[in-house]
Amino acid sequence: MAAKTERTFIAIKPDGVQRGLMGEIVKRFEQKGFRLVAMKFLQASEDLLKQHYIDLKDRPFYPGLVKYMSSGPVLAMVWEGLNVVKTGRVMLGETNPADSKPGTIRGDLCIEVGRNIIHGSDSVDSANKEISLWFKPEELVSFKSCAHEWIYE
Repeated sequence: MAAKTERTFIAIKPDGVQRGLMGEIVKRFEQKGFRLVAMKFLQASEDLLKQHYIDLKDRPFYPGLVKYMSSGPVLAMVWEGLNVVKTGRVMLGETNPADSKPGTIRGDLCIEVGRNIIHGSDSVDSANKEISLWFKPEELVSFKSCAHEWIYE
């Protein structure tokens, strides 16, 4: 299992923080069996957010996205586990909550795409880039959970 373990970057956006959904979202990832290896609660700077969303810089909504994401605190996290990037994206639901299935975070907890409460890396490569942007290597904790044998074969 260790060879297939990967990490993903998950961030609860200002709307999720303001609505008090941090605990619910963390709970879902923990209950799934993923391991939290880093977490920080911060007011993200515009510079950090411009780097984070650099691939969207030519889109018309980019300035508003950066402004919105810097408007309040964000909970940045790194989760680890087998296929955590793909599974995490499934757990989040579609970018547009209206297209998200019940049982997903966005399907259950939000309505509009501009207030979709959470970000999740879309590939292992983007996860690695996002993790290194938001966290220093020494901020990532490596440990084996006592529940590991009850989650993985």
